[in-house]
Amino acid sequence: MNVRLNHAVNRLYCGREMRIGLDIAQHQLLWPELAERVRFAESAGFDGAWVFDHFKPLYGEPDGPCLEAWTLLASLAAITSRIRLGVLVTGITYRHPSILATEAITADHISNGRLEIGMGAAWHQPEHEELGVPFPPLKERAERLEEGVQVMRLLMTKDRATFAGQHYQLADAGYHPRPIQRPHPPIWIGAGGEQLMLPIVARQADGWHAFGSDDSLARKSRLLDQLAEKAGRDPNAILRSASLSLSRPWDQVRRRAAQLRAAGFAYLIAEWPSEGKRRLDEFVDKVMPELAA
Repeated sequence: MNVRLNHAVNRLYCGREMRIGLDIAQHQLLWPELAERVRFAESAGFDGAWVFDHFKPLYGEPDGPCLEAWTLLASLAAITSRIRLGVLVTGITYRHPSILATEAITADHISNGRLEIGMGAAWHQPEHEELGVPFPPLKERAERLEEGVQVMRLLMTKDRATFAGQHYQLADAGYHPRPIQRPHPPIWIGAGGEQLMLPIVARQADGWHAFGSDDSLARKSRLLDQLAEKAGRDPNAILRSASLSLSRPWDQVRRRAAQLRAAGFAYLIAEWPSEGKRRLDEFVDKVMPELAA
């Protein structure tokens, strides 16, 4: 695939082939273990490796390690060669979108065009309060997310970009180099709210990541089709992605994958199982080839 042609990536998104990524789950882990996990994911044939964007572990020892997402992503890009890499997802409150755009371009260059940009409205209020990061109400965070995506697209594709938003502004701004992927790396939005967030996905996202039951995801996927058409976009241009627990019995894992495929989801992100790597090895050997077929 020519990484300079982002529309080629989108064609893959819209096909029926199921792509499978791996959530490497950096809670409580340091660099050697994380590097080993991503190298394993690449050698095992996963399409992508995903980290999260938090500054404190979400479970376990509250004072345990939790490496920062974007510097970690760039480091992982430097030790891999094929697997795509992304953050699932970056809260818009954590970084100004202009700064995030420069970080994303840097990671795209280090990876030679293997970056996926995952963004969201942020949710973990205690983390914000502890670190002194402002945590506006949901409506404002959603507004900032939509404006932030637009700011990033402008900086990644234009010179002398101007943007006059309610929360973010650009004044004859530019940044170089341009991303390896053209016009820019795919932008995913993680969202579940039907009134506020899914319309933003419909207007702005190249990919949508969601959590929930099979039935709720199927219903929301149909709603996203309607919202995309209302926004003047082809619904098939928006990749649908969902998480896949590997701690369930394998017949349940297969059933969920089949139901998500039928609902239009073309990407599954396997969660690193609490049972450990032996369980993951079993998934790679026995189940993943079936799901990807």
